[in-house]
Amino acid sequence: MKKIIISTAIAVTTLAACNSGNNKSSDTKQQDHHDDTGMAPHEHATQDTASSSTMPSNAVAFPVKEIISAYLQLKNALAADKSQDAATAGNAILTAFSKIDKTAFSAGENKVYADIEDDAKEHSEHIGKNGGNIAHQREHFEMLSKDMYDLVKTFGGGQALYKDFCPMYNNNKGAFWISETKEIKNPYLGKAMPTCGTVKEEIK
Repeated sequence: MKKIIISTAIAVTTLAACNSGNNKSSDTKQQDHHDDTGMAPHEHATQDTASSSTMPSNAVAFPVKEIISAYLQLKNALAADKSQDAATAGNAILTAFSKIDKTAFSAGENKVYADIEDDAKEHSEHIGKNGGNIAHQREHFEMLSKDMYDLVKTFGGGQALYKDFCPMYNNNKGAFWISETKEIKNPYLGKAMPTCGTVKEEIK
């Protein structure tokens, strides 16, 4: 009987923590990205470049959409706890990056893209090689999501996207991801807590 009471108390506490993330005020919506202590140096540079530069001249031909499409497949696979599908999507991201033509980039765009590409390919490769180890895939997905956010903010995503935040992941340190819908489908907690999270930003 005591074990049942303790298990119930833990479950209630976990749900309460997730719900508290859902009820964050709008004043804290931008805090997650700026306060992320794990933010790589290139993320700050990307924000500056995105605000000061125009879209690349080959924006229409630039296959960001293909990269984002593969990333969204990865996100949805993780949300459904499908590790092998996540591995397939990770490899698809690598393939999409191999098609990029960087000759039309400005010097500033080239530098930002080079930093994003190196990180994103590394994390995608780990995800692709670890079908069956979804916890490891999710660790790399967290870091890959930062690269995807920078990529979209710099070059555009070709569609409306949403930056979502899960307050529970990684011992309540939290993590964000990019989604194509406002509906929360949590890739970090999967089917255990599919709707845990909030929309922090609409990226157009």
